[in-house]
Amino acid sequence: MKEFDLIGRYFKDGGHQRKDVLVGIGDDCAITAMPVNQQLAITTDTLVSGVHFLEDAPARSVAYKAVAVNLSDLAAMGAEPAWISLSLSMSHVDEGWLEEFASGLYELTRYYAVQLIGGDTVRGPLAMTITAQGFIPPDTALKRSTAKPGDWIYVTGTTGDAGAGLALLKGECEAKDADRDYLVKRHLYPTPRVAVGTALRRTASSCIDVSDGLLADLSHILHASGCGATIHVDRLPISSQLFNCMGAQDAYRYALTAGDDYELIFTVNEEQRGNLETSLASTGVKATCIGQVTGHSGKVDLKLYDKEYLLESAVGYEHEF
Repeated sequence: MKEFDLIGRYFKDGGHQRKDVLVGIGDDCAITAMPVNQQLAITTDTLVSGVHFLEDAPARSVAYKAVAVNLSDLAAMGAEPAWISLSLSMSHVDEGWLEEFASGLYELTRYYAVQLIGGDTVRGPLAMTITAQGFIPPDTALKRSTAKPGDWIYVTGTTGDAGAGLALLKGECEAKDADRDYLVKRHLYPTPRVAVGTALRRTASSCIDVSDGLLADLSHILHASGCGATIHVDRLPISSQLFNCMGAQDAYRYALTAGDDYELIFTVNEEQRGNLETSLASTGVKATCIGQVTGHSGKVDLKLYDKEYLLESAVGYEHEF
């Protein structure tokens, strides 16, 4: 199949049709219109087979996750997603695989009213790069560098689930069918917290998404802000499915170090803490307070029922080159 035939068959319509896309797929460039009094947030992520997803992962989940991780980055900044472009590398054309891939891609873009506006296809190892763009009002972006000592640390949803789902797929542990299905789905089909991100613009003092693990990603906030933190391990939001699968100690470890949950970690100062529940009311997402920012730069104290908790494993995922 020729490149333009492939694009025309699987990606030409771009999914959701937005009025701000003046020229979409089919020309040398896309042309879009920016809303008045908005700034543009841009993020890019690459997913490589065997590195960021299992080689036998369903095509639908691969596309779904590729979009989700980019929308999660926009959410972490408080941006509303608008457009994506896709660069897809494949060793050969598998029409059934492409149909499922396009289905997963459009499932998420249509839900969030995002349009695919362009990209590229090449022959090579299976990999995909998505660039996502979104809007944010001036001076409302959530950043990593603006946490202060005394701020409270929150995380949305539950953490550790996606890591357990990956372990189940790799045969490293076992779980009952219902627990297994839940955890594997959390790995294959993460939920970007877009509504939470926009809701937190004027409430949170800093924010980041959980891609490499709660502690690893929290450390980026602490490093950028020149702060430390105290984390209460017994307060971590852990799903019953993860507890059933792992037991308490391993559940704590996964909740602290496993990646791919794409929940949001954010900080809120004392003055804004009372507004948090109101800010999140329309999102349907629960946020749990797990600790507090301290003035001890780079130092993270882990407490389990107010006693020191020692973590006997790596803090989180680190990219290697």
